[in-house]
Amino acid sequence: MSEFAVELRDVVKKFVTPEGNDLAAVNHVTMQIRNGEFFSMLGSSGCGKTTSLRMIAGFEWPTEGEVYIDGEAQGHKPPFLRPVNTVFQSYALFQHMTVFQNVAFGLEMEHTSKGDIKRRVGEALGMVRLTGMDKRYPRQLSGGQQQRVALARSLVKRPSVLLLDEPLGALDLKLRKEMQLELKSLQKEVGITFVYVTHDQGEALTMSDRIAVMSFGRVLQMGSAVEIYERPVNRFVADFIGESNFLDGRVKSVKDKQAVVYVPAWEQELTGFITGTVSTGDEVAVSIRPEKIRLSGESAPNATTIDGTVVNSTYIGSDTHVYLDVHGQRMKVWEQNRVSTLDPSAYYQNGQKVRLSLVPENTLVLPKD
Repeated sequence: MSEFAVELRDVVKKFVTPEGNDLAAVNHVTMQIRNGEFFSMLGSSGCGKTTSLRMIAGFEWPTEGEVYIDGEAQGHKPPFLRPVNTVFQSYALFQHMTVFQNVAFGLEMEHTSKGDIKRRVGEALGMVRLTGMDKRYPRQLSGGQQQRVALARSLVKRPSVLLLDEPLGALDLKLRKEMQLELKSLQKEVGITFVYVTHDQGEALTMSDRIAVMSFGRVLQMGSAVEIYERPVNRFVADFIGESNFLDGRVKSVKDKQAVVYVPAWEQELTGFITGTVSTGDEVAVSIRPEKIRLSGESAPNATTIDGTVVNSTYIGSDTHVYLDVHGQRMKVWEQNRVSTLDPSAYYQNGQKVRLSLVPENTLVLPKD
């Protein structure tokens, strides 16, 4: 058995535009997705993530390169001969069929015995916590329950790999967050490889063992949620995942994984952690997450401090979002509200002078895109 559930080896997928030009929707992508892994492809619309998923499913075939499932080249094998199932954003349930009939449909097409169908449908509904709802029709279910029926219908056939194309996109925010945790729990329970496509960074960070960040048909970075967020390899990834402050600078010196960068806008040097490939003299982007900056108070021994002025402050419950002017540069700082109080003086006021404290570990030096 192969170590990898799915592999894309130097895969290219080209489409012809209405103008007659070739467009590489997927551009020399190589991915190795491990058995039992929750793997997400993350990116904005048009980045190639859905096309990659469709090639794994067999709905599209590569122009170049090859897709492997369980170590076997898939070639032009049609979807129904591949050991995968796909869950789409639209639940695609049969409205005139009960929950049981919807889940059983694929097994009936394979002429599975009635006894096996009853047992396997019962097991699948148990997995998605819909036991006892088998006689209901889709219209009698909530959006989250309908999505679980779609999941059960895919799981009942026991695929090696479950492909999920933005399956939570139609749900409201609260339900979507609940379903994210349910999906992750379900994946661990059944042990099947999940390959998940989403444009929602929070969704990918919440559920994934590993994430591939894609843009213009290429994979820019692949790693765990912590690696992608804490150590992005370039400005695009840092900007796409979460919020960040960016400063332009030039590398003055490099020692091990740290660089001293001169920031012209501040007329000041910053020491930061190199996460991509940079050399002395390079023009770089300095990235600092808003929640990694400390305001006022005592600075760490190795921190750089700089003065700023509060331009705006927004209370959002768990945090206060503070917007600053720092020598003409707009900076964002997120501070957790650790003390419950109605005292206005406890919160930042417009025009208030503050001091920012920046430590090297939280100051990332990235190649300029």
